[in-house]
Amino acid sequence: MLAASPRSITKRSLQPQTQTQPQRTRSNGLNRVFAAAVVNRQFCDMLLKNPREALKNGYLGETFMLTSEEWELIASIHAETLSDLARQVYTLGTAD
Repeated sequence: MLAASPRSITKRSLQPQTQTQPQRTRSNGLNRVFAAAVVNRQFCDMLLKNPREALKNGYLGETFMLTSEEWELIASIHAETLSDLARQVYTLGTAD
């Protein structure tokens, strides 16, 4: 069995070799919506019951910078739990 010499190991060879698939870019606003829902139960409840109102009102005086597609996606989902909402956003948002 041959061992690789230290000189033959490069930084690139140490990096995991994975195949990447094109991903849709998400705005930071989507991450902020979920972060607000995680830390504030009242906002989370509003997001689940009336997502359009929750997105319109924002959180702690700040609005969410969402693309129109992200806004409509969240507004169109009917979820009972935050994890269900996240799953549907991921599933529907990555569907072609």
